[in-house]
Amino acid sequence: MSAQPSVGVPSSSPLRGWQREALARYLHADATDYLVTATPGAGKTTFALAVAATLLGRRAIDRVIVVCPTDHLRTQWADAAARVNLALDPTLSNAVGPVRADMRGYVTTYAQVAGAPMLHRARTENKRTLVVLDEIHHAGDGLSWGDAVANAFGPARRRLALTGTPFRTKADERIPFVRYDAESDGGLSSAADYTYGYREALADGVVRPVVFAAYTGVSRWRNSAGEVMAASLTEAATKRTEAAAWKTALNPRGRWVPHVIAAMDERITHLRSRGMADAAGLVLASDQEDARAYADIVAKVTGERPAVILSDDPKASAKIGRFTESDERIAVCVRMISEGVDVPRAACLAWMTSYRTPLFFAQAVGRVVRARAAHESATVFLPAVRPLLALAAELEAERNHVIPPPAPGADLFDADDLERPEPTGVGDGYEALESEAEFAHLLHSGRAVVAAPAAGPDDDDYLGLPGLLTPEQTAALLAKRDLEHRRRASAAVRDEPEEDLSAYEQIAGLRRRLSAMVSSYALASGRPHAWIHAELRRRTGGPSAAAASAEQLEARIAALAKLPL
Repeated sequence: MSAQPSVGVPSSSPLRGWQREALARYLHADATDYLVTATPGAGKTTFALAVAATLLGRRAIDRVIVVCPTDHLRTQWADAAARVNLALDPTLSNAVGPVRADMRGYVTTYAQVAGAPMLHRARTENKRTLVVLDEIHHAGDGLSWGDAVANAFGPARRRLALTGTPFRTKADERIPFVRYDAESDGGLSSAADYTYGYREALADGVVRPVVFAAYTGVSRWRNSAGEVMAASLTEAATKRTEAAAWKTALNPRGRWVPHVIAAMDERITHLRSRGMADAAGLVLASDQEDARAYADIVAKVTGERPAVILSDDPKASAKIGRFTESDERIAVCVRMISEGVDVPRAACLAWMTSYRTPLFFAQAVGRVVRARAAHESATVFLPAVRPLLALAAELEAERNHVIPPPAPGADLFDADDLERPEPTGVGDGYEALESEAEFAHLLHSGRAVVAAPAAGPDDDDYLGLPGLLTPEQTAALLAKRDLEHRRRASAAVRDEPEEDLSAYEQIAGLRRRLSAMVSSYALASGRPHAWIHAELRRRTGGPSAAAASAEQLEARIAALAKLPL
């Protein structure tokens, strides 16, 4: 057998305080099963490898098996292990029986374990084994997966489970090797042996503070009865209407997506000009079709083609690696950034998916909060819909324990009904027609913060640095730029006649678009709505907007887009 190098955490990469404390508690517990919940970006991988190194050094185990969600993470784990002289094979397949003699173990995926649980059981039984179950909630993605994990790793000497956020499970879908606490509704919540939350990580400087910028806008769609419906993302509505308005906003043919991409692109430019020279943004899409369409929009809005990283692309791992080390501004991804993937230079996230579970939200936001230096911050651009605002408020409340906000106003909403799946109940026959975007508010201290009357022209330099601007001033800066984002979005979307709409429907849509643009301009310029409408009539002629023709409304929209602030 080939000689194996000694294993240890290199002195050049000392453990963080929480990792040292968690390691000490783990060793003191001396438990077969141990669950660690640590906020995304905190360094769970480094902690787990320190556990493995310590147990190998004490001769308590002979082999390490890591189970993770994706193939890309197999390579990421193996690379991290190599840095502490721990040789783990990320390529070992189910077609090969034994583990290579010159390896301390291997990295596999939950899907591979489900494909051949008895093979992994034999490898586990062959030596005294530590099994690291990364993002253990994936063992609950299907009953067969949970059963496979239980069968494969039941004989392990030690099992260390990791997750980025607490998770809930139905009573009949328990994940193996996890201890649960019962909840009042009959469900179960994971009970961690050690927890390191976003609040603690922010206080330690391990993660960035995150700012949530919510964007509203009017969506218009045709329902199964052939009726043209319209609703704002922020208006009170039924769940069905909310789902349809949200789905329409995310449609690549509308103006909501390019508007928000323009806002994120400007934020990236700002970060790059203020000391974060390699700042990047991530666009999170629901599926491959949307991802490719969003990539086209990014190219039109920014003039640069983004990276496109799809979950089932065999080259996804290589693409993530290239993007991580490159100077590219934006990557459009499907699920690949939801957890584990480490892109430290990513500081902006555009939420363009209908996923809304707390677990997915925390994992995705975790991709942009990993801190590298002081004074970095993260910005998440998201639809101003209740489910996402509630999730953002929970994370934002953790931030406020470390960076106290001004005296809070009334609560914006209750944090109920957060476990709803992505919206699908829009009915057969649904057809997206158009959407507009408009900056709605900054989420701060559980309330929707709108713009202050004025923010100094030099305050732009400090956008996103907590404590330097009030929430109202930060909101004002975002609102002031909103008209320019609208112009960029309009330039990126080709206007096509909607021949299947009646004249009345076309006029109604133009009125809504003009109204949204006037509101945005009023917020940015400080001008009253009535003054803006009067100025547009003076420049283009014609009656009031309520009596204007489609041609007259289009002329006013074009005039407003050119109106100086």
